[in-house]
Amino acid sequence: MTAPEDPLIERTAVSKPESHVVERSITVRAPADAVYQLVVDVERWPQLIRSVAHIERTAHGAASDEVRVWAVRGHDQAASWTSYRDLDHEARTVAFRNDPPAGPTASSGGEWRVREGADGTSELTVRHTFVLADGVPAAAAAEVSAGVGQHAEAQLGELAYAAEHREELAELTISFEDPLFIGGTAEDSYALLYRAREWPDRFPHVTRIDMTEDERGIQFFDMDTLTPDGRAHTTRSVRVCMPHHKIVYKQISLAPLLTAHTGHWLFTETPEGVVASARHTATINPDALDLLFPGATVQDARAYLRKALSANSVSNLRFAKEYAEELAERRARERAESRARETARA
Repeated sequence: MTAPEDPLIERTAVSKPESHVVERSITVRAPADAVYQLVVDVERWPQLIRSVAHIERTAHGAASDEVRVWAVRGHDQAASWTSYRDLDHEARTVAFRNDPPAGPTASSGGEWRVREGADGTSELTVRHTFVLADGVPAAAAAEVSAGVGQHAEAQLGELAYAAEHREELAELTISFEDPLFIGGTAEDSYALLYRAREWPDRFPHVTRIDMTEDERGIQFFDMDTLTPDGRAHTTRSVRVCMPHHKIVYKQISLAPLLTAHTGHWLFTETPEGVVASARHTATINPDALDLLFPGATVQDARAYLRKALSANSVSNLRFAKEYAEELAERRARERAESRARETARA
């Protein structure tokens, strides 16, 4: 027998928060597999997508991964989050969930989807879903949707361009790394390259730097530099600093010869000291080759960049080496003197 309902208990229906969907698509003149691979290989995105500063894959499996993303927002702000992704290679889909969710949302995620089209084309679609956080007015959904849609359209266009010009970009992009052994600590080696405000006083090729660091470890700076052949450049960069392991950078205002430039300073400890390395990945602007000299080719630009970029970064590494080794020698002398005093007292 069913018990009668208690008339004093108030029953309230709980409504499920509304999920908002923003979907955009683009036709890409490239095979579906090539487009899908670009979506999967997110570590390439900083070189291909203007708003992405850096991406690191923090976990990797055959059907899922986790990636940490740092993105530029406005002139001097950055946002970061972890994206948990499920990869279906057969269906060519990548589902994702972002943590923390962006903006005034309680959850955000979505799916990338690639469909094979006719005549070697494909359709690339990105679908974003979000739920507004508690207390956020429902009217805010329209503004969030507009921002998400604009962001999605920009990314789709950049990925489509990268897929359609993949062979040309492979020729235009140069990537290399220069290592240098330092007989000191990673902490000291890192410190000199982290304190970019001091560079004009320490590095001859840096003539000016204006830096802001509103959030610890996220630096934006405008810098004037000279190449070994005396060419002056003004660039703006964002850096993600990870003590005392890595400093990642992306130029967001570039020298005319380049359309993209990313890289890092990496500090790897060894039993004897630390191996510091400078990495550059630069994409040449084919419309600016005559800035080198009339009739210059892409190969001329590759050779010039390898020499010029390497010269400046290796110079920085040598200053870091001198700084860290001097500190290491000083500490070694102080320890030896302290042991001598203790022996004398004994």
